Amino acid sequence: MTIPDIAVRQLGPDDAACYRAIRLEALERHPESFGASLDAEAAQPAEWFADRLQRNAIFGAWGRGDLLGIAGFRAHAAAKLSHKGMLWGVYVRPAARGAGTARRLVERVIEHARTQVELLQLTVVSTNERARRLYGDLGFTEYGLEKHGLKYAGVYVDEVLMVKFLL
Repeated sequence: MTIPDIAVRQLGPDDAACYRAIRLEALERHPESFGASLDAEAAQPAEWFADRLQRNAIFGAWGRGDLLGIAGFRAHAAAKLSHKGMLWGVYVRPAARGAGTARRLVERVIEHARTQVELLQLTVVSTNERARRLYGDLGFTEYGLEKHGLKYAGVYVDEVLMVKFLL
């Protein structure tokens, strides 16, 4: 699959079933990379996922009718934090990796974030060199390391803090 074959659009409540499936796949395949747990989200009804799609800007990459990848954006609501947003939940199915899918998703989140906030933050597992390289290529800079940022199955995982200034 090539980049022209991939369409990126914001997901809506009608996409809840597809979003739920790919989100649970992400949590199952890479539990060490996400703050959420598979058990907690798998227990949620479809309406919970539809509500999440209404409360956040979540983008999906589509190819041949299949949801291939996702990336979310949320702006902080508190007045003193409202200039900041968060890129979160990035996941691309294995069959769509290496085709520019993640790049397209993150570029779309950046485009959307520019209309909402002044800077975009993210955290990425320190061992995920491929993602760190992509984010760096897209203008994010590393500004910190959260030691033991996540803990899964008794193992600590460090998270790299990154930011992109949008002004």
